[in-house]
Amino acid sequence: MDKILEGLVTSTHPLNLKKVIVKKVVESAENSISEEQCKAMFSLTTRLVLEGEDYFQKQVGHQVLEAYARYHRSEFENFFNRNFVLSLLQEGYRSLDRKDLAIIDYIHNGLKLIMSCPSVLDIFAVLQVEVFRIVCERPGPLLCSRVSELLSDFVQCIPKGEMSIAFCKQLVRTIGHFQCISTLEKELREYVSQVTKVSNLLQNIWKAEPCTLLPSLQEVFAIISSTDASFEPSVALASLVQHIPLQMITVLIRSLTTDPNVKDASMTEALCRMIDWLSWPLAQHVETWVIALLKGLASVQKFTILIDVTLLKIELVFNRLWFPLVRPGALAVLSHMLLSFQHSPEAFHLVVPHVVNLVQSLKNDGLPSSTTFLVQFSELMHCMIYHCSGFPDLYESILEALKDLPKPSEEKIKLILNQSAWTSQSNALASCLPRLSGKSETGKTGLINLGNTCYMNSVLQALFMATDFRRRVLSLNLNGGNLLMKKLQHLFAFLAHTQREAYAPHVFFEASRPPWFTPRSQQDCSEYLRFLLDRLHEEEKTVKALSSRTTPDNPVTDGILQEISSLATEGLSGTHCNPKSTSWGREEKTLIENMFGGKLQTNICCLNCKSTSQKTEPFTDLSLAFCPAFAEKSMQSVICSPKEKDDDCIEIDINPCVEETASPGPLKDKVAVSEAQSNLNCVVDTSLCDNTLESHNASSCKIGKHRALSVTDLLSYFLAPEVLHGDNRYHCEKCSSLQDAEKTMQILEEPEYLILTLLRFSYDPKCHVRRKILDNVSIPLVVELPVERTTSLASPGDCTLDIDISDVGENLAKKLKPSGIEDMCCTQLVPYVLSSLVVHSGTSSESGHYYSYARNVTSTSSCLHPETRTLNPSQVQVVGSETLNSVVGSEPPCSDMSKEWFLFNDSRVTFTSFQSVLNITSRFPKDTAYVLIYKKHIASGVHSAQPNSANGLWVNGEPPLQKELMDAITKDNKLYLQEQELNARARALQAASASCSFRPNGFDDNDPPGSCGPSGGGGDGGFSTIGRLVF
Repeated sequence: MDKILEGLVTSTHPLNLKKVIVKKVVESAENSISEEQCKAMFSLTTRLVLEGEDYFQKQVGHQVLEAYARYHRSEFENFFNRNFVLSLLQEGYRSLDRKDLAIIDYIHNGLKLIMSCPSVLDIFAVLQVEVFRIVCERPGPLLCSRVSELLSDFVQCIPKGEMSIAFCKQLVRTIGHFQCISTLEKELREYVSQVTKVSNLLQNIWKAEPCTLLPSLQEVFAIISSTDASFEPSVALASLVQHIPLQMITVLIRSLTTDPNVKDASMTEALCRMIDWLSWPLAQHVETWVIALLKGLASVQKFTILIDVTLLKIELVFNRLWFPLVRPGALAVLSHMLLSFQHSPEAFHLVVPHVVNLVQSLKNDGLPSSTTFLVQFSELMHCMIYHCSGFPDLYESILEALKDLPKPSEEKIKLILNQSAWTSQSNALASCLPRLSGKSETGKTGLINLGNTCYMNSVLQALFMATDFRRRVLSLNLNGGNLLMKKLQHLFAFLAHTQREAYAPHVFFEASRPPWFTPRSQQDCSEYLRFLLDRLHEEEKTVKALSSRTTPDNPVTDGILQEISSLATEGLSGTHCNPKSTSWGREEKTLIENMFGGKLQTNICCLNCKSTSQKTEPFTDLSLAFCPAFAEKSMQSVICSPKEKDDDCIEIDINPCVEETASPGPLKDKVAVSEAQSNLNCVVDTSLCDNTLESHNASSCKIGKHRALSVTDLLSYFLAPEVLHGDNRYHCEKCSSLQDAEKTMQILEEPEYLILTLLRFSYDPKCHVRRKILDNVSIPLVVELPVERTTSLASPGDCTLDIDISDVGENLAKKLKPSGIEDMCCTQLVPYVLSSLVVHSGTSSESGHYYSYARNVTSTSSCLHPETRTLNPSQVQVVGSETLNSVVGSEPPCSDMSKEWFLFNDSRVTFTSFQSVLNITSRFPKDTAYVLIYKKHIASGVHSAQPNSANGLWVNGEPPLQKELMDAITKDNKLYLQEQELNARARALQAASASCSFRPNGFDDNDPPGSCGPSGGGGDGGFSTIGRLVF
């Protein structure tokens, strides 16, 4: 019969005829035949099964073999014995290799045919050894899946006892070697199916023998924590996670994170590879284990690992959101990684560029699952933007894309952030170094945050962008390295010419920090700016005074200059800008006076005897307070007139401790330190006000009802007449008693750069805290400052709009005044254009974050708008909405004026627009303009001459640098290139280093709390366990 069957399957007869004959052969299996004929039939059918040339031959072999084995069981038991199976697994069959899939399938079918025979036990024993050997040889996923099918059907073949643990560990390691290089969907599906069969086998073994579970998991961790660069474990290991009981999470994570034998490098690798598992389809609970491990590492304060892994893998996790099959798990991990990474916005900023595309794509597909996802994703984005506020240029497009999606409440955001925060902090957070990278596309250089020094960085960038001031500083020919101006010149030179993306101002920070400023804690940028300008002014005055007394035989030495610097600092810290100590106007002006200095006159008129006292003081900035009713009732956008000033209102400057502590030199704080702030209670008796005052009050009271509060309104309030009444009455020397009086303030000399500080922080006497006024204040591109001019005119009518008297001084007017001509006081409106502004992000003066907007504005701009106008006294009113025709958002129609704005945010410098400046507070309520710098506009045809440089001709308007500065910059740029090269080599050689390889670029350290967070881009303060870390 075997000869007939062999001839039949190899013949050329029609297939239908062959099937009929084969059917007859199968039916003949019921007949009794000899043992030799049975063996011959088994041998033939085995050869057909294993080596059949086509599917028909293999099928015939299976059918006939099963039929004869069923009716001749004892003969088949003798044929399919222990030795035959062993030879198949160790030697193969004829031309087939021992690892051929056909052999495993043949044995699998053979076991089904002899299950009831006693000899099967011997075969089971052979297979227990042989399958262990096969697994140890690291078979591919297809062969391993066939072996797993066999073992799943015949669990008796699974190694027992101690061998079972070893078998599970080897099977885990085999899965770790699986790879699929195909990208075709069909082949990928087959690969996933094969891996699933193997992982199901392990699950069955773990259930049957629980003692094998923990060793298997230990083997998994050993594989994924390997630092061997030549071996990358397969993502297929993710298929095992779904089979691990969730009840074991707590025990296993605690064991892993507290094991002293697990090195940081190994833990980093393990965590990174677990995050890679998120891409494995159908795997359940992967995100649960990843988040559990992240929380476990945070609980044992292994923040270095968390920082490294987050920065390395956050973009990969975000990319998984594009795939619906793994999107839920990826979103869970992404949310935890972002929300817990609260010490720096760097992780969030890595994914920010990809957010808009993802949102738009999911909006377009319209699937219910996408809509649900977008709601969750929108909540995450709003939480991150709230926490990492201070980067409007990055977030504008995201907010626009999410505008149609629900926005969580502030309370919910705080709760989410608080629940996700790392439970404690360590110095590991500050151990990272800034990445080396080239200058940004803006061509500008950032300033590295040295630890809560954003207040300094924002001010320095604003001063650097004050073009005329920068050029004057760079053109100075200074001797002596201990001068603060020399250090400022050095800083400006590096900002202008270094190749680095960001410069670390260590030297200048140490030299310019006010003595009462606590290092590495948040400070007030306005106070720092005032101290810096005063210090530079006092230093230059002292040097000039000393130079005038020196001779060639007794030159000024570095030692003397160092003494000058220390004396200047001590003088500034010993007195708080005493106006009587200054000699402004009585000698040659300093650079600070020329650039920022102005004069303010305070007039107090006794309403009883009409006598007037006058006091003139210099200033470098005007501190613009919110009117009391507006500050206390910030929801009511109403500008108060003097009539409305509340008796109980207390007007406080940004830093009230200044009056108690040292204060720098002769420059004033709005003169409010000595004058305005001494009058804490402001009451106006309306019966004592004249018609002019009443009309102004009536107009100013209506400001907020029709439009938003603006800088011009605050300036109007600053210069508005004030009636001193009640407890705030004025002591008149002529009356020799306290009398009601009217106080007015007039600007006599305007500065080249007008610095305006918005006093946003008011004292709450009930809670004994300083609260921030978060109301939006419109920022005009152009303001007009009313300046009192004294001129000689035959009649008031001669004071016309065409007269430009910007260069007419008091002494010159007296010399040229003919007899019979009286002095005439006119108010000239001097136009200023916005140069820069510093923004405070946060809700507290003791925390938050500072950044600045700036542009290049020079005195040689030929912009003709607005025209310089001069008013006679009958026309003068305090600057208001009618006077300032340049309202917010109306840019002067001047093509020559620079319209290119920059956003300076510590190390980060980006392009922005004036529209972003206008919308900053409306889009980000905690981000408010604080310090504004305006540049005086010089009328067309009147140009200031460039100062002569000590080193030669100016190039493109910029002065040439001294050789010392040029050499220093050249040396540092060479060092920078060397650092870049070394960094590139280190990245090439780096495997898995336990040291922190990244530092949040350009953001503050986490040293002491009380800095640029959480209010400044970090919430409202106090809700985060990390606590007031800085950006």
